[in-house]
Amino acid sequence: MKDKEVAKLIEAEKKRQKRVINLIASENYVSQDVLYALGSELTNKYAEGYAGHRYYGGNEISDKIENLCKTRALKLFDLSSKKWAVNVQALSGSPANLAVYLGLIPLGGTIMGMTLTDGGHLTHGHKVSGTGKFWKAIQYGVDPKTERIDYGALYKLANDEKPNIIVAGFTAYPRIVDYKEFRKIADSCGAYLMVDMSHTAGLVAGKAISSPFPHADVVTTTTHKTLRGPRSALIFSKIDDRELYKKIDKAVFPGLQGGPHLNQIAAVAIALKEASKPIFKTYAKQVVKNAQTLANELKELGWRIVSGGTDTHLVLVDTWSAKVDGDKGLSGKEASDKLEKAGIIVNKNTIPGETRSPMDPSGIRMGTAAETTRGKKEKDMKLIARKIDTILRA
Repeated sequence: MKDKEVAKLIEAEKKRQKRVINLIASENYVSQDVLYALGSELTNKYAEGYAGHRYYGGNEISDKIENLCKTRALKLFDLSSKKWAVNVQALSGSPANLAVYLGLIPLGGTIMGMTLTDGGHLTHGHKVSGTGKFWKAIQYGVDPKTERIDYGALYKLANDEKPNIIVAGFTAYPRIVDYKEFRKIADSCGAYLMVDMSHTAGLVAGKAISSPFPHADVVTTTTHKTLRGPRSALIFSKIDDRELYKKIDKAVFPGLQGGPHLNQIAAVAIALKEASKPIFKTYAKQVVKNAQTLANELKELGWRIVSGGTDTHLVLVDTWSAKVDGDKGLSGKEASDKLEKAGIIVNKNTIPGETRSPMDPSGIRMGTAAETTRGKKEKDMKLIARKIDTILRA
C-alpha cells in the first residue's frame, strides 16, 4: 500500500485484534475469501436498481452476483423461492429495519418493540432513533423477576395498543424466543410480525436454535455477527397476496439507497456458502456451549447473570450488584475499562430495570462467537471467566 499512514493503522488494528480476547457479541472474524471480495474490483461498479432492471450499463456480472447471493440466502435457511423473497442490498442492519417500516408502515403508524434497557435495539422504536421519530413506538419489556419475556403481558399490550408491526428482535436478550407465541399475538391484533435475528442468524443457520421463519412475515438480519460475514444485512419477506417484498424492495431502492455495494454483496454470498458447510453447524453449537460455560462459571464465581443464564451466544452480567470494593458496586463502564486494560474486550450494557445512564450502565454484555471462531472451547471459557473475575475484583 502506497499510503503508509493508513497501512500503519491497518497493521496496528490487525495486531490489536490478535492480542486481545474478543468478547464483543456483535463481532466475529471473517475468512480471507470474504476479505478478498470486499477489496475486489467490484468496488468500482455502480449497479443502481435490481438484477435485470439496472439504470446503468455493464451490469451483466452484477446481476449474476446479486442473484447468486439471493439464492444462497434462501438455501441456507431452507426457504423456498416460491414462498420467500430476499433483498440483499441493505447496507447494514439499521437501514434494513428502516426499510421494512418505510415499506410496510404508514408514517405515524405504530411499531411495537422491546425497550432498549431490557435488550431491544435502537431501531425497534427507540426515541433517539429515526424509527422512534417517524413512527409511534410502543415498547415491551421483560418480567422484572424472571428477566424473561412475559407473553401474557405482551398479548395484553398488543391488543390495547393495536400496533401495525410487532418486532421480535433483540440485541441483549440471551434467551430462546417463542416465535409461535409472537405469531399468535400478532394475529390477535392484526399486526405484521417482524423478526430481527441479527444476533442469532448464525445459530439459526447452524441449527443450534430454532428458526423464526415458520412464524414471521418479515425477517431481517445483519451478516457480521454469528453468521460470520461482512458488515451487511438481509431482508426476507413472505411471498403472498400482500406483496410485502415489492414494498420492501421499493423502500430499499429508491426509498433509502442508491447503488448497492457489489463488493459487499459478493462477500455476503461467500459467507453464506461457508455457513452452509457441515463444519458451521459444529461451530454454531460450540458458540452456545461456550456461552453457557462462560455464564455458569461466572455465576459460580459470584456474579449475577441476567435471566440466570443463556440459550444463545450472549451473556449479560450485572456488575453493579457485585460488591467488589466494600459496599460499592462496579458500573458497566468501569468493568469494561478494567477488562480492556487487561486485554479482554466487552461492552458496557444496560440491564433490565436499569437505573443508571446508558453511558455508564449497570452491566456488561459478552458474546462467544468471535473466540469460538478462534477455536476456543469450554475449558477455555472457564479460564476466561476466572480471568475476568480476577481482573474485576482487583
